[in-house]
Amino acid sequence: MRTARAKSFRKSLRKDSTLYLLALPGIIILILFAYLPMSGLILVFKNYNFNDGIFGSPWAGFSNFEFFFSSMEDSLRATRNTVMLNALYMLTGTFFSVAIAIILNELRSKWFIKITQSVMFFPYFISWIIIGAILFSLLDYDKGIMNQLLQTLGFSQVDWYSSPWLFVIILVLANIWKSAGYGAIIYYAVLQGIDTSYYEAAKIDGASRWQIITKITVPMLIPSIILMTLLGIGGMLKGDLSMIMGVTFLNPLLLPTTDIIDVYVYRTAIRSGEFGFASAITLYQSVFGFILVLVANKLAGWYDKDSKLF
Repeated sequence: MRTARAKSFRKSLRKDSTLYLLALPGIIILILFAYLPMSGLILVFKNYNFNDGIFGSPWAGFSNFEFFFSSMEDSLRATRNTVMLNALYMLTGTFFSVAIAIILNELRSKWFIKITQSVMFFPYFISWIIIGAILFSLLDYDKGIMNQLLQTLGFSQVDWYSSPWLFVIILVLANIWKSAGYGAIIYYAVLQGIDTSYYEAAKIDGASRWQIITKITVPMLIPSIILMTLLGIGGMLKGDLSMIMGVTFLNPLLLPTTDIIDVYVYRTAIRSGEFGFASAITLYQSVFGFILVLVANKLAGWYDKDSKLF
């Protein structure tokens, strides 16, 4: 059996040598930056110190996990905030990305579509630090544009940076503005691959534009939506630390809703050099993210077995 497999592999290697050669750089990068760093997981079970290094530090068992779960109130809050924000990002981001992609697909002006794509794609490359500065100029209590506008209209000022639940909405809107254009381009590319004969047949049958969108365009996008959702679910327990730092400046008044796991780890571990604890929480996020992907993949298979990742 092994001999037959070896012969089959050598035959495939000779036949598709060019393809294997093209894949080699990607395989090397994957090994160097994805698999070799996994050896650092030993840090999870070490009482790390700079003098002894990762492999020379004494063993700590599961004490690094105990640090996170010793304060259940804080750990549960961080987990709840992370899942809540990521779920909102995923739901709203997918909705607006799909909506924008459908609108672009319905337009007929090619130059307008190209300009619109470029304009929508630009925010994706803007740093959260810059976005945070823009938001501060809008929401500052004394000099912010929003409060000045509210005063002009006869309303009282709003202390945005002292309102945790208001900042959930602000973070969601900021995420939509930054990432919806990027997602829309992905879904728009999918729509360009749809056979135009479906649309032509629907028009001949007298279908309205809304019926074409709901009966052809959206169903054609569902497999891609499921795929992108499955890929996103893997990071459901991982938050964007740079986003929270850039937009909220780690304002302690906003922590009831913005203290995600990554922020909690940064506040309690990274600043004090507790890298073992930080690594333990990263492993915790990865394991539960993997479990969520397995569950979501199973559910997707029940809906449509061709939509599964594996």
